[in-house]
Amino acid sequence: MDESEEREAGSRCSEIDTVFVCTILVRMKNVTLSADEELIEQARDWARLQKSTLNALFRQWLSDLVKQKESEERLRALELRIGYARSGGKFSREEMNAR
Repeated sequence: MDESEEREAGSRCSEIDTVFVCTILVRMKNVTLSADEELIEQARDWARLQKSTLNALFRQWLSDLVKQKESEERLRALELRIGYARSGGKFSREEMNAR
């Protein structure tokens, strides 16, 4: 687009040509782990099949582990809030499957 076209386009041109860039800085701490050499090689092979790295898979595992713990804690809190629920007695097979 030449200068005259840019002037004619006015602010529309700047809206169309605007690019937003977002940079997120994440501080990570290095951790040294020990494991069987063959196990590490198998894990690296698995990571390659997933088009990932062993480091990335480890970070994902840590994240999933923490999320699971948080879910368990929320479930325990819910159980405490609800308390014990009584079913109202024993039911026959037909009663349990009645719709």
